Amino acid sequence: MSEDERRHAATCLGELVESGIGVFCWCNRCGHNAELAIETLLGQLGPDFPVPEVGARLRCSGCGSKDIATRPAWPGLGQVTRHD
Repeated sequence: MSEDERRHAATCLGELVESGIGVFCWCNRCGHNAELAIETLLGQLGPDFPVPEVGARLRCSGCGSKDIATRPAWPGLGQVTRHD
């Protein structure tokens, strides 16, 4: 894989393990959000599973929607806010 392809590839769960970073989840319908522990996700989905695709496996505990966005919970980014 070229350097450019690596830069644009989705981050996989296994890449978050070393730094202990979880997965930040955001419901696009109601705005409910949470951070999931990486260990749980690794056990269920494996280290090569792309972080952006985790949302397709989730359901919002607030409203029941399956429209969930996911990203690495990088420190310092803070909560994402919804602007309608």
